[in-house]
Amino acid sequence: MEQPASPRRSWPSRIGRFVLRWTVFYLGIVLVMWLLERKLAFHPTAAADGWEPPVAAGTQDVSFPAADGTTIHAWWLPGPSREAGALLLANGNGGNLSHRGELADHLHRKLGCGVLLFDYPGYDKNSGSPSEEGCYAAGEAAYQWLTTEAKVPANRVILMGESLGGGTAVELATRHDHRALVLLYTFTSLPAAAKYHYPFLPTHTIMRTRFDNFSKLPRCTRPVFIAHGTADGVVPIAHGEALYAAANAPKEFFWVEGAGHSSALGVMMADPLAKFLAANAP
Repeated sequence: MEQPASPRRSWPSRIGRFVLRWTVFYLGIVLVMWLLERKLAFHPTAAADGWEPPVAAGTQDVSFPAADGTTIHAWWLPGPSREAGALLLANGNGGNLSHRGELADHLHRKLGCGVLLFDYPGYDKNSGSPSEEGCYAAGEAAYQWLTTEAKVPANRVILMGESLGGGTAVELATRHDHRALVLLYTFTSLPAAAKYHYPFLPTHTIMRTRFDNFSKLPRCTRPVFIAHGTADGVVPIAHGEALYAAANAPKEFFWVEGAGHSSALGVMMADPLAKFLAANAP
């Protein structure tokens, strides 16, 4: 006996199944990105995998413990005197401190002060894994070494952050006295930077790593110098402009037409930064 033909699914049923499949697919993507968040945010290079010799003559290897017990490796380029001050440089999320040797040497000569570079947990020779809290702890340990061991007066310390390192520099600026805060192609927050690359994801909701510089910057009361390139495809210049708007005076926004997300911008900003610091001497 011939079986009756099954009724065709209605359009609402077909649409419902389509929406359900794409919802499951989308939630799967969100879950994967959530699980991989730290791997996407941090790209550490161990010293054994990539190391460059120091550029500046007289660079010293130093180390100090962070609050969690992690030993933090650093390079110290001494200045002419303690009163000349020092620049504390927090690196971006890739490579290690040895890849900033040329930038450190240039700033050392142009600013006429000491320079301390340090790495985060999981970078360079440091044990552990990188995290927002680990970056803050490493920055705190570097600041304490600079002001206690190197005996640089707190009001002579220039806090500088490169890209993600801007989050560490801003955090330090909310905790401690310093001469000035310098942000090199830094984002307003990590979720906001991630939203630029993944506009389809609810980054502000799901991301645990925040580095919320925009909300913290109004609490920084010392001079602020912000540098950004107009062709930055990693952190758009709109982030630098927003940070500048949120910062307290005195402040300066230095931008370079056609410059991208490269430490070459740090070299270009050295002279304008020196003038800004001279105009806002402690």
